[in-house]
Formats: sequence, C-alpha cells, structure tokens
Amino acid sequence: MGLSALGIEYGSYILVGAIFLLLLTGQPLAWVTGLVALIFTFGWFGGNALPLVTSRIFGFITEYSLVAIPMFILMAALLDRSGIAKSLFNGMRILAGRLPGGVAVQTLIVAILLAAMSGVIGGEIVLLGILALPQMLRLGYDRNLSIGVVVAGGSLGTMMPPSIVLIIYGLVASVSIADLFVAAITPALLLLAFYVAYVLFICWRDPQMGPPMSDEEMAQESLGSALRSLAAPFFIVFVVLGSIYGGIASITEAAAMGVSAVLLISLMRRELTFKMVQDSLVHTLETCGMIIWIGIAAAVLVGVYNLMGGNRFVADAILGIDAPPVVIIMVMMLILLVLGMFLDWIGIALLTLPIFVPIVIQLGYDPIWFGILFAVNMQVSYLTPPFGPAAFYLKSVAPKEITLKHIYTALLPFIALQLVVLAIILFFPPIATWAIK
Repeated sequence: MGLSALGIEYGSYILVGAIFLLLLTGQPLAWVTGLVALIFTFGWFGGNALPLVTSRIFGFITEYSLVAIPMFILMAALLDRSGIAKSLFNGMRILAGRLPGGVAVQTLIVAILLAAMSGVIGGEIVLLGILALPQMLRLGYDRNLSIGVVVAGGSLGTMMPPSIVLIIYGLVASVSIADLFVAAITPALLLLAFYVAYVLFICWRDPQMGPPMSDEEMAQESLGSALRSLAAPFFIVFVVLGSIYGGIASITEAAAMGVSAVLLISLMRRELTFKMVQDSLVHTLETCGMIIWIGIAAAVLVGVYNLMGGNRFVADAILGIDAPPVVIIMVMMLILLVLGMFLDWIGIALLTLPIFVPIVIQLGYDPIWFGILFAVNMQVSYLTPPFGPAAFYLKSVAPKEITLKHIYTALLPFIALQLVVLAIILFFPPIATWAIK
C-alpha cells in the first residue's frame, strides 16, 4: 500500500511534518526538501515516477531569468571587495552634518544605494557592520539604535531593485520582473522614509541617542572630494537601473552591464586584483549553488505535491475561509511570517508561491502587488528570530561584546516599522501598482 492510500489531507500533514522534523537534524534545506520530494514521488506514484522528477528539474534549470542571478551576486561580491562602498560611506559624511542622528541617516541612505547597486543582502549588512557600526559607536550613538540601523538598512536589498527576491518571485510567479522592479521602488523608499523618520524622532527627543558630528569630523571631507566619492556608486546605479527602466537592456543584460561597470571602476581606481576576482567568483559559485540546489529540490517537491492534488487541497482550504478576500491575503502573510522564522526566503518562495499566487489571482488581486507584499514579508523574516540571518551576518563582524540577544532586541522597533509598511501596502495597493498602470 502506497502513501496515496492516506489521502491528500493526511499526506499534506505528513509532508510538512517530515520537512520540519528533518530540518531539526541540522541538514541543509535543499537536502531535506529533495529527500521528502523523492519519498513522496515514489511512495505516492510508484517506481515509474522518475520522469516526474526529471521534467521538473529540467523545467527549472532552463529558466532564462536564472541567468541574471549569478551576475547580480558577482556584482555584489565585487563591490564587497572593492573600495567603492567605503568611498560611498565616506562621501556621504558631508550630508550628515551636525544633525543629531545624522550618521545613522547617512548609513540608511548608503544602505539603499548599495541595495540599488547589487540587490544582495548579506554583503550589505557585513559592509555596514564594518564601516558604519564602529563609527556610530565611537561617536557615542546608542548601541541599539546603531545596530538596528545597520541591520534594517542592510536588509533593504529585499525591496530595492535589482532585488534577488523579486527576481525569484518573478521567475516562480511568471510575472514581469521589470514590472516588479518598477512597483518596488515606491514601497522601498516608503520603508526608508519610515526608518529615517524613526531615527530623527528618537534623536530629536534625546540628542544623546545620536550625537552630532564635531567640527573636526566634518573637516575630514570636503565637498569636492565627497562628490568625487559619490560619482562611482551613482554611475553603477545609473548603469543597472537606468538601462532597465530606459528599455535599453533586459534584466539579465543589465546585470552583466553592472558587473562590467564595477570591474571598470575598480580597474580605474587600481583596486582590481586577481585575488579580488577569484574570491568574488568563488563566493558567486557558492551562493548560486545553494540557490540552484534549493530550487531543484523545491521544484520537484511542489510539482509532485500538485500532482498529488495538494494545490487544489490548499486552495480549497484557503478559499473556503468564510471571510473577505483581504483576510485571506492576511492569512497568507501570517503563514509567510511564521515560515520566515524557521526557513530561508528562497525555500519559502519556491515552496509557497506556486500555491499562493494562483489563489491570489483567483481572488482578483494583482500578482505584482502580492510580489511586493512578499518582498516586505521576507525582509521581516531576515530580522526575526530564531532564524533571522541578518543578525548572524552582523554578529560575524560586530565587536565581541555585542551578542545575538543585543542584536535581536535592537531590531524590535525596526520589525514593527516593517509590519506597519506591510499593512499600508496591504490595504493601499496603489502604493505598489501606480507606476505600472
């Protein structure tokens, strides 16, 4: 008697339970998902089900949109290892001035510019942890405020184009990635505005939370040198986003142009070395390998689950809720928030979106709008314990006296701000869709 005798309801419970149980063993998500997928493939459909696996793998790895991901990751890796990000931070010093909380605001602006250059999160948090956190602590900034600004600002890469999260969403949901990029700009800037407003309010209420810079600090950077420092980062942003929105290049082509721009600027600044390129390529291979393996396993699992009738089971269960459509969307958001506490965003996207997006469309909502909600939700997942990878990124470069408990405590106000923005976009969809109408 095969697993099919259990029926789709109990089969679904066993499948989800098996994934979480195996994750407790500490094995990577890709191996866990792949193992469960194979067990249910052969256990439900029998020994002749191998073509189900191979067809799903082939369909995933031949997606053209995947080509953009290695280029954006490579661009982020090159930026991490060049001096461009450091010059950007130093150049923004002139904008901080003597404003209480100015260096924190400067850090947030640098964060969104870094996000617009690469769209990869981990490297941004590490960079800001190295560049901005020590400076804010040295100037006497409140520890929690400094930590929160670095981690929350560094996580803006989930929202700001060219976000890898949006690329994966577009790939899975079969929607225009360019439209997702256009739709994401306003919500990303809204989130940045909330962060900046919070910092300014906190430092206005208590200037000791973010003391202004001294005259000696201000004198270290002239206006001319600051503008020269900002030229390279703005050029990279213009090349990547300008080529996309101007209709000059596709997403994939823009990613390659971005890599070329970073290499050219690094060469002109005499920072380009063989080791820098080698380390960047190794990092790119490792990251892409993780994404591809999770993608292959998730594609097989979702494909098999749909053939089992799982998509109809989940759709009927969600649509069967006696509530307005917006409440159903809120239930989906809650599910994603809970999963974000335990799973990586890539796994969440590849496991849930093939089921959620058709339901969203059936409810009459725009999948582009839902994609922006998903990106904000995944930004929350980057900060929330116990998984919260953003906290671990910062911990790797933070001073030893800063513990994970300190980091998670510092993130609470910023998580609250993210949830507020999530609610605003949920109840006011035109914030995300006005630019693509």
